[in-house]
Amino acid sequence: MSMSATTYIIIPCYNEAVAVLRQTLNELLELRHELILVDDGSQVPLRELLDDMPLHILRHPVNLGQGAALQTGMDYAKTLNAERVLHFDADGQHRPEDIARFIDSLEEGYDIVLGSRFLRLEDSGALPARKKILLQAARLVNLVFTGLWLTDAHNGFRALNRRALQAINLQENRMAHATEILGQIRRARLKVKEIPTLINYSEYSLRKGQKISNSLNILLDLILRKLL
Repeated sequence: MSMSATTYIIIPCYNEAVAVLRQTLNELLELRHELILVDDGSQVPLRELLDDMPLHILRHPVNLGQGAALQTGMDYAKTLNAERVLHFDADGQHRPEDIARFIDSLEEGYDIVLGSRFLRLEDSGALPARKKILLQAARLVNLVFTGLWLTDAHNGFRALNRRALQAINLQENRMAHATEILGQIRRARLKVKEIPTLINYSEYSLRKGQKISNSLNILLDLILRKLL
């Protein structure tokens, strides 16, 4: 596998449906970027299921959480001298064709580019009603804990240049990392941009997504870290 590529796409995975994961990976491979798949303690090691695909596969022996998986992928990308990395979900909800726009925004001079479901009416219209409410509440939580007021929250589609890659060091192992990263963006004075992106919600991705109970756990994690 070539080590000369400058763009690495980090895909955290945990007990994914293999057919969905393979489709996601095949679509990404067509873009000819390098893929870093982080198997976050899946019951069946993904290396055994994907050994025919040209991937960088890393594995946590136990499930640590998406934040930890992303940090593992970023640490690995730094050893490969990556110029930029993208965070991309494994469940098929992100669109590979949007990646070029994220990279273009980095090349405009932004350090980190965040996807938003609320910059275009057609994107926000695709959101389930309950998820809209949760995301608006999460925006307020992000403002309180990070001082950043963005149009979207907990969108896992991101692009980071080399400066952002060096500045971001996630300590929140689980989903609270999505708020933590905003605080680190502000402290490092990274130049940030939101761009519109459509999320493809399927029965599978909704089942894998955030529940209200988990949103409360995220808030508790943030409060505890703030107090400690």
